[in-house]
Amino acid sequence: MQFKLQATDPNSKARAGLITTDHGVIETPIFMPVGTIGSVKGVHFHELRDDIKAQIILGNTYHLYLRPGIDTLERAGGLHKFNGWDRPILTDSGGFQVFSLSGIRKLTEEGAWFRSHIDGSKHLFTPENVVDIERSIGADIMMALDECTPGTADRQYARKSLDLTMRWLDRGWKRYRETEGKYGYSQAYFPIVQGCTYPDMRREAAERVAEYGADGNAIGGLAVGEPAEVMYDMIEVVNEVLPADKPRYLMGVGTPANILEAIERGVDMMDCVMPTRNGRNGMLFTKQGVMNMRNKKWANDFSPIEEDGASYVDRTYTKAYLRHLFIAQELLALQIASIHNLAFYLWLVGEARKHIIAGDFSTWKPMMIERVTRRL
Repeated sequence: MQFKLQATDPNSKARAGLITTDHGVIETPIFMPVGTIGSVKGVHFHELRDDIKAQIILGNTYHLYLRPGIDTLERAGGLHKFNGWDRPILTDSGGFQVFSLSGIRKLTEEGAWFRSHIDGSKHLFTPENVVDIERSIGADIMMALDECTPGTADRQYARKSLDLTMRWLDRGWKRYRETEGKYGYSQAYFPIVQGCTYPDMRREAAERVAEYGADGNAIGGLAVGEPAEVMYDMIEVVNEVLPADKPRYLMGVGTPANILEAIERGVDMMDCVMPTRNGRNGMLFTKQGVMNMRNKKWANDFSPIEEDGASYVDRTYTKAYLRHLFIAQELLALQIASIHNLAFYLWLVGEARKHIIAGDFSTWKPMMIERVTRRL
């Protein structure tokens, strides 16, 4: 994997670049739709490719390991062959999913023991076997196993958690370096910077992560309960340390405003379930603000979802029709909202990239944040 820095905004740390993988080039800053089990819920891949303009999607090691299982994925020739997506794929290590299973998991020096949410069966993720699993999935970019510390963790817990994550990273990096992919293309491995909301721990973790010289680095353990301003502070602390010639991936973030704030602070890659999850619940993100499509105010609004929208659904369907579909509990509503929101997110990071290259991101961004945070 290669990263080329193309431009930096003169008045902020916002960057535009290119990530080159064996499955294609990714223009940064980029938003990555979440395809947890090998699919982005309710969205066909031709829509992701041709209309939403997705350049990379996520798969999740925890979920894919449980279903369809590694044996099936290997027989298929990897996730790309299994699901038909021919562009880059990034896999989360499963650390966040194990974190969310707090009642049915146990962390040890060896790794993370957990019980399947499907059938209750017991499993172990270690730094080594997670590398093996991600190799079998066939991701272009693989993530290290870590513990995702709650944003409200006290200092003692955060210290213990970070130390464990760093010991796991040593082991995972060793396994990554001594193994090769199964399908004839290269696979990158990103360490994850943890440290909760403690600047000294974040700085220490970033310094240690930078020493590995990995193809890219991730920032984890944010947007998990801490205030947004604290999250932004932690991004700034970490990005002061992480190497500028490698892509920086902020995991699991967030709202359109979060994304623009992260880009301003030097983040290159982001993902979040928000556009699809919120879309399925009737919330649309638009260039003029946020719409709740269940509100009666849209019942007789026959204008397009978005006049100059980023997606064909914006111009094809009216607000009144989409509201009708939600009220009638028609499945098409969930699909239209998901396509719209993903297209909007990809449009937003694409516009940010244009303004970074043009050198006026810092003047464009405040205006854009004011618009996308309005409630319509």
